Amino acid sequence: MIRSMTGFGEASGDADGAHLAVEVRSLNGKYFKAVWRLPEELQGVEAELEPILRRRLSRGSIVLAVRCSDEGADAAYAVNAGALSSYLDALRAAPGVDAGAVTVDAAALLALPGVLQPPADDLERRARIAAALKDLTARACDAVLASRAAEGKVLAKELADLVRVIRDRLAVVAQRAPLVVDEYQDRLRARIDQLLADVEVNVDQTSLVREIAVYAEKTDITEEIARLGAHLDQFESLIGADAEAPVGRTLDFVSQEMLREANTMASKSNDAAISRAVVEIKGAIDRIKEQVQNVE
Repeated sequence: MIRSMTGFGEASGDADGAHLAVEVRSLNGKYFKAVWRLPEELQGVEAELEPILRRRLSRGSIVLAVRCSDEGADAAYAVNAGALSSYLDALRAAPGVDAGAVTVDAAALLALPGVLQPPADDLERRARIAAALKDLTARACDAVLASRAAEGKVLAKELADLVRVIRDRLAVVAQRAPLVVDEYQDRLRARIDQLLADVEVNVDQTSLVREIAVYAEKTDITEEIARLGAHLDQFESLIGADAEAPVGRTLDFVSQEMLREANTMASKSNDAAISRAVVEIKGAIDRIKEQVQNVE
């Protein structure tokens, strides 16, 4: 069954005192494109997460957002006592400052360069958090796939309904097409008989047959009807297949071929009933082309 390219999935969990929340959003896109929103301390994990996304979500514009709240004691920044003491000494020694009257804003002091030092980089702990993040990303991707599959069922039904509309109108065209030449022949003979009613002139039957044959050749849409029917068969087989491989691009190509056949039928036929049916066929194909842009 086909899948949509639009989906959402999330997963969360704890690792070494850090709480991780992963959100994956999937939007329409011609190719695979990933956008990362990772905390600064997890930027280095991006290269390890991309294969997970690419393997599960082969097409679409993917946004991965990670929130990390580290509740462990190791996450605390250390105060550089030497730097802080130097700043205080400099304040007391400043000209015109009465050492006993100096009021210190602790928050302002902590914001000075070098006062707060980031925690030491624990490579083993970071590796454990990265492993947990990869697992959460895979789980979020699985949720996206489930969301895509659910929306894909709705898309498949809409596309199948449009295919039925085209088949119904194509049946009208196929039934009407053989009658067009016969009606043209009858009109041509009636017109000639009317023009020659008062004139004793014999009509060259060979020329008449040649004229009808030329008209029949110009308006023959038998091949277009057959090819459009074959394209519909292929389209239905694609939207109903159980294959896991994405079929969105193939459906887009098939819909373009369907529109090509419909345009050819419209240009060849000057019959009002066929023209009306072809207009409805083209309208349904245009709706199909819009919908398949959402298919993975």
